[in-house]
Amino acid sequence: MDFTPLTDTLSSKSYDKISDICDELMLKFAAEGIPFQDEWPYAIHLLGHIYVNDINSARFLWKSIPSAVKENQPEVVAAWRIGQKLWTRDYAGVHEAIRGFDWSQETRVLVAAFSELYTKRMFQLLLSAYSTISIQDTAHFLGMNEDDAANYVMQQGWIVDPASGMLTVKKQLIVTEQKLDSSKLQRLTEYVFHLEH
Repeated sequence: MDFTPLTDTLSSKSYDKISDICDELMLKFAAEGIPFQDEWPYAIHLLGHIYVNDINSARFLWKSIPSAVKENQPEVVAAWRIGQKLWTRDYAGVHEAIRGFDWSQETRVLVAAFSELYTKRMFQLLLSAYSTISIQDTAHFLGMNEDDAANYVMQQGWIVDPASGMLTVKKQLIVTEQKLDSSKLQRLTEYVFHLEH
């Protein structure tokens, strides 16, 4: 079996493409009648779906994995544990599942990249949902201890009140560019001209 497209994608750190490449390779091998179940990189495949936040596909893949693989490859079970925590919205549990397994060299970089991405997603969620939040809750969502969580958000401009243990969220300014479509401008001009005359 030729896993070159997958190894190339992992080497280039294009983690958002892993699930699609694995899906395509799996279909290709199945169509060619190549037995691949024992050698298939299920953990990486699951993590690829998890990385792009496609939990439904990860669930489907998990259900299709043979029982023998689940019993003999603890890394596959560990990868799915992350998916389960995402599915149940156990935000702190995601971080615990990531830290709770000694990942192989092949998956360690992918798991670390997902962990960083997930922390950024959680930060954006907190940013959009709160104007003030406790340091304890922030640490829970970000999967950090309270000191690390406070330092992380203060680097983003949040303000900490040590007396109350509360953080004031600093909303980020969103700058949007609007492109002026000349045909729309022409129609607007004609419409205004029509109203005036």
